Amino acid sequence: MADDETAALRSLAHPVRLQILSLLTGTAMSAAEVARELELTHANASYHLRVLAAAGEVVEAGEERIRGGVAKRYRHPWREVFEGESAQPGRVSPEHARMQVRAMSSELVRRFDRRRAGAPASLTDAELWVEPEVWEQVRGLVMDAAALLHDQARPPHAEGTVRVNLTAAAFTMETDR
Repeated sequence: MADDETAALRSLAHPVRLQILSLLTGTAMSAAEVARELELTHANASYHLRVLAAAGEVVEAGEERIRGGVAKRYRHPWREVFEGESAQPGRVSPEHARMQVRAMSSELVRRFDRRRAGAPASLTDAELWVEPEVWEQVRGLVMDAAALLHDQARPPHAEGTVRVNLTAAAFTMETDR
């Protein structure tokens, strides 16, 4: 496995890093801000940010002076990742994909446990046979929904916003015969 793929694999294999990517989609943040929002130590937030930065999952988005020091701010360049080479079929190793699915599964359980009681939710699970045209339409709708949410992401706790979750995995499957 190539070194950059190994770094990407490690970066997405931890649920806290998925939380950080979600935070940094709506706004650039420093390690201290990430630590406060996720109730982590500053050192832990810094470590996770370094892992994500080494994998190219987050990029520096400027610096700010704080109490005589300088704090780097990071953001998640989601569109570049979403539309980049690693998003293309066959560009990610099966091991990398499995690790990401495991992290997503763990993170989904945490998020589900934090859902707002009584709020409408949509849950679906399907393993079906459909015509290729239908599949392409559904896949496109899922990708459009993900892009819309990422485009409209705002800073945590921004006035007039609600905290939401969308976890999606859409793929064709091998036939049994």
